[in-house]
Amino acid sequence: MTPAEAAAEAAAEATAPDEHPAKALDDTVHQRVRLGILTVAHQARRAEFGFLRTTLDLTAGNLGQHLTVLEKAGLVAIEKGYEGRRPRTWVTLTPAGEQALRDEVAQLKRLIRQIEDAVGSP
Repeated sequence: MTPAEAAAEAAAEATAPDEHPAKALDDTVHQRVRLGILTVAHQARRAEFGFLRTTLDLTAGNLGQHLTVLEKAGLVAIEKGYEGRRPRTWVTLTPAGEQALRDEVAQLKRLIRQIEDAVGSP
């Protein structure tokens, strides 16, 4: 676990212990497609629009709408340019996007631990 991941997990644990972890999930991040975009962009460091579209099995319009939401929230940066003569759009996570993804993962881990603890208890 990296220091940033440990800090995010500690912050998640520090949120009101009696508050259910599901309440701390971020609706902007947690939506399935947007979480997928953030995850792929995090792993790739710089993801091309077509790669995201294919990887997440989305239409160009659907992907564009979700990218607009993430960009307005300050979680991704969109860069337009050319690769040879072909226009390209690249997506990268902003520092706020990296933090939002870490926080979401920490809350999901907390939720999973809570479920596993409940299942393991008589």
